[in-house]
Amino acid sequence: MSQFMFSSILAALGACVTYAFGGWTELLGLFLMAIGVDYVTGIAASMKEQRGLNSQVGFWGLTRKGMMLLVIMLAHRMDLLLNIDLMMTGAIYFYLANEFISITENYGRLGLPLPSFLKQMIQVLRSKGEGL
Repeated sequence: MSQFMFSSILAALGACVTYAFGGWTELLGLFLMAIGVDYVTGIAASMKEQRGLNSQVGFWGLTRKGMMLLVIMLAHRMDLLLNIDLMMTGAIYFYLANEFISITENYGRLGLPLPSFLKQMIQVLRSKGEGL
């Protein structure tokens, strides 16, 4: 693949992200990282419990995560329509808290300890999600 083609693909992806989410923010980056960590720890926990991997369960897990991203995209468009900056941030906090709770459950299934500062962060995000 030529450098021009690669640059064009990256530019198109950047334009799509900017349109869908209003640009890249730390909150969005943290959310996407949490989605990835949740998925990987869920797979690891299933393997440790010797439950095996089920492609249908994996498909619906990814579908659920895709739907979260669609809701966040819609929330961004509502923010633009109403000229506010609340809906997308609230949606991300809500889903981020859920992802962190799921990661915590997966860590428990793996038998791993979770640092106390992460437990506190989960509580803060949970309370912000409930307050919106």
